[in-house]
Amino acid sequence: MKTLPVFPLNTVLFPDGLLPLRIFETRYIDMVRECMRGDGGGFVVVRIGQGSETSPAVEFAALGTRAEIIDWEQRPDGLLGILACGRERVRILDYQRRPDGLIVGDIEPVPEWPALDLPLEYASLAGLLERLLDQLGTPWSHLERRLQDSAWVAGRLIELLPLGLDTKQSLLEQDDPLERLRRLRAAMLAAPDP
Repeated sequence: MKTLPVFPLNTVLFPDGLLPLRIFETRYIDMVRECMRGDGGGFVVVRIGQGSETSPAVEFAALGTRAEIIDWEQRPDGLLGILACGRERVRILDYQRRPDGLIVGDIEPVPEWPALDLPLEYASLAGLLERLLDQLGTPWSHLERRLQDSAWVAGRLIELLPLGLDTKQSLLEQDDPLERLRRLRAAMLAAPDP
């Protein structure tokens, strides 16, 4: 078991996913500082259930993704910009709020998804993802593309497509890679046309 900072957000991050963030609250600036000089444990990105990122009574999902900072910059607006990369799914067993407002949680890793080549029936999802990544530009265009890896393809599409946060969270929690692909495709087909 490890204790890491918890960053509740209105997003769902998957392993190997990228998450650009603008950091402006003191507690999160301190968190970034600790992450940059610490043991590389990173922080946990969890989806907000109720409340907001700045709310002292924020409620969040018990399952999130441990992330590490892979790049940072001082933005033109004076804020700190970081690029985080998801590493592994984790479960938050217990947490507390420090006096500075930062939440820290006791976490344990969730077993990794089993390796599975993308089944032929889902090949169109890899094609869609490749087109999306080409259009998005930096930093996504520089990702190592593992278009035959079912977990990688599903994770990137779930992060990038305009699916509801409840759907994204339930897909993060899904342990069966084939069921996740099936549910992702069903959610895409059920989504209203833009």
